Amino acid sequence: MAGVNLALREGQFLALLGPSGCGKTSTLRLLAGFEAPDSGTITIGGQTVFGPNVFVPPERRSVGMVFQEYALFPHLNVADNVAYGISKGMNKTEKKQRVRDVLELVGLPGVEQRMPFELSGGQQQRVALARALAPNPQLVLLDEPFSNLDAGLRTQIRAEVRQILRRAGATVIFVTHDQEEALSLADEIAVMLHGRLAQTDNPQRLYERPVNRHVAEFLGHTNFVPGQRHSGFVDCELGRLPTLDSGGNGPVEVMLRPEAIELTPNGDGAAEVVDREFFGHDQLVTVRLASGAVLHSRLLGLSGDFRPGQRVSLQIQGRVMVYPTP
Repeated sequence: MAGVNLALREGQFLALLGPSGCGKTSTLRLLAGFEAPDSGTITIGGQTVFGPNVFVPPERRSVGMVFQEYALFPHLNVADNVAYGISKGMNKTEKKQRVRDVLELVGLPGVEQRMPFELSGGQQQRVALARALAPNPQLVLLDEPFSNLDAGLRTQIRAEVRQILRRAGATVIFVTHDQEEALSLADEIAVMLHGRLAQTDNPQRLYERPVNRHVAEFLGHTNFVPGQRHSGFVDCELGRLPTLDSGGNGPVEVMLRPEAIELTPNGDGAAEVVDREFFGHDQLVTVRLASGAVLHSRLLGLSGDFRPGQRVSLQIQGRVMVYPTP
């Protein structure tokens, strides 16, 4: 892992997104102080916690961490789990009140005496979040926070966790390999590939303008067609399309998100439907061009009943990204 350079504003949500083994969790461990980098500087809340001749231990970094497995102490009740990380500077009454406050913040009032095994997975996660928030940390780190939840609960719980952290005014870095999760929750996303940060940007710009083909492919369904760029346009099998950057002239690959491709039934259309996946709210339609190239179009579920063998016309919405041909 090398070349990792991150900066967060107070109250910002940053997603560290990448495939397994790319260095996401290692980055969190470096920030938390569980490991020391070979070089560089780490500053949290204006305090340098790692640098030349500086290493601040984890317990003094003002960092709260929610682990993938929650890491609740099974022999302690909820109140004692939450109170574990609170500063020793608080007296017993203050500590008890802080526990009540953060449990109310995470939507679990009145569960102080319950044991972790008596709680659901979603409740355990909230307790882990309450424990991380209890000391009023400068930074909250979450490592794959929703991976242990059932698919049906995941969307609901992640929206609730976002609201909790927003109410707490927390500055957050969360690690995920789920593109949808990162795009829907984060203010900014840092894409990590092969141990390096490939691109950092806000979700919409990152999705619309990936810096290269590798980032584009990692962020979801993507179509590529060959083309020739010149003077702010690209000529390809789909016609002449305006590009997002003027760039230089020459052979390129044109990136087309499925949402940018509109289909219209047309007996003389240039493409043929070869497959359709219907999801209710939307549908993914696969078409084959005259050259044999296969493209995917994502449409609203009610936008048409497309069937294999049907001829369609294609229309591209907006400007397109292009990348130099390797």
